[in-house]
Amino acid sequence: QVQLVESGGGSVQAGGSLRLSCAASGSIFSINAMGWYRQAPGKQRELAAAITSGGSTNYADSVKGRFTISRDNAKNTVYLQMNSLKPEDTAVYYCNADVTYYSGTHLRQYIYWGQGTQVTVSS
Repeated sequence: QVQLVESGGGSVQAGGSLRLSCAASGSIFSINAMGWYRQAPGKQRELAAAITSGGSTNYADSVKGRFTISRDNAKNTVYLQMNSLKPEDTAVYYCNADVTYYSGTHLRQYIYWGQGTQVTVSS
């Protein structure tokens, strides 16, 4: 079993910063791409940022220049540094990871999701 645990969410004023962390644990062989999705009230879940095992990144236009995604492969952890936060960034943020894991004598692949962490940005 593989689990993704997020931390770092909270409430902040507009213009402030937050740093989200997501740590993967369990019978992990390797982690390929990792990312952060977000879902605002009444809106569909969207990809905010993603990073491959090789370090290539991809950002939603709405967060480009303000958010930075990074990862520490030794710790199986992905981070999202969020600067210059805006009220429209308010959402539940979900960690996502493409994981290859041990299953008996075999390796399996599955995309895991974190439980979500609330980010609230006030005016």
